[in-house]
Amino acid sequence: MTGIAMTGGTGFVGSRLIALARQAGYTVRALTRRPQPPRVGVEWIDGSLEDAPALARLTEGADAVIHVAGVVNAPDRAGFEQGNIEGTRAMLTAAHETGVHRYIQVSSLATREPGLSRYGWSKHEADKLVQASGLNWTIVRPPAIYGPGDHELLEIFRLAKHRLALLPPTGRLSVIHVDDLCRLFLTLVESDPGQVIFEPDDGVANGWSHKAFARAVGRAQNKRVLTLSLPRSAMLAGAGIDRMIRGKQAKLTRDRVSYFCHPDWVSAPARHPPQRLWQPKIDTPQGLADTARWYQDNGLL
Repeated sequence: MTGIAMTGGTGFVGSRLIALARQAGYTVRALTRRPQPPRVGVEWIDGSLEDAPALARLTEGADAVIHVAGVVNAPDRAGFEQGNIEGTRAMLTAAHETGVHRYIQVSSLATREPGLSRYGWSKHEADKLVQASGLNWTIVRPPAIYGPGDHELLEIFRLAKHRLALLPPTGRLSVIHVDDLCRLFLTLVESDPGQVIFEPDDGVANGWSHKAFARAVGRAQNKRVLTLSLPRSAMLAGAGIDRMIRGKQAKLTRDRVSYFCHPDWVSAPARHPPQRLWQPKIDTPQGLADTARWYQDNGLL
């Protein structure tokens, strides 16, 4: 069986990737900072991206590396740099030293605009390291990821339950269900499309307007929502309030406001994976309904 070494296995995307990898017959070695329950076909490696010996144990003998882990929110530039740039550097070093040549990097559409946010800058710099690594790499830049188990979009679902959607200024975005994204990763383990950057999505041409996506979230809960587009100044004020309330744990930061207010987070058609390689299978309205049901079943809505 093909062995996959991966980071981020305890997070939203990583946990689904492990589940689907095991269903497909792969063995998995996954990095973790905390003890995990035993799982057939999964070897947990205690350590972090700062722990070179742990990364060597993680990658030794693996057929492919999938680097999922990343920092999406940090109080300062140093936090993004350490988590995304130096973390990627450490994984590339481990892959080189243990002889793993197939390397899949989980990036972000935010890399297209590195001047907008610290997050986008850090992921952009990480991608540059991958491209210069000499490995057999593929970079995947997902759009907004949703699905059962996600907590990033939970507040949007909660507001929609009360028939309200607070949105950034006018713009468009692409989305993708976590299972479709993980299927792409597994396809890339076996295939060799060359050193290429992919921007997958749910198959909706030109993506979704913020209002259309919010209304789809409402319909997933049988609710008709009122959509309110907020100016950047109001969002920045909200970020200041969130910082006062939650400190370094704030979800809405100035960095995220800059990201959210950009008008175009639609996956580029020229960078879609070729249809012969991969296609999305999950219709977004159905995927949103399944996500809402998961939230309800777990007492989150």
